[in-house]
Amino acid sequence: MNRVVKNFKAAATRNNTIELKELRGQNVVIYFYPKDSTPGCTTEGQDFRDLHAKFRRSKTVIFGVSRDSLTSHEKFREKQTFPFDLISDADEKLCK
Repeated sequence: MNRVVKNFKAAATRNNTIELKELRGQNVVIYFYPKDSTPGCTTEGQDFRDLHAKFRRSKTVIFGVSRDSLTSHEKFREKQTFPFDLISDADEKLCK
């Protein structure tokens, strides 16, 4: 499903700040999940990880979003070797 998303700026793993308008010309997948390191969320992230090379060949970047802190995201990302950033949405602006 394609959706138009308003520009946003958000803190992400690896000390990155993601600003949607800077990704013009690329496809962007933003997936939302409830909590780091839970079984379903881990499986979902692993699926994106395992298909990451195919997404990149299609000029597509991936971001996972949850309400967890950046500290939690960093641990989750490192443990699962996710090659993409996770965005912290503690105030739930993106989720809404």
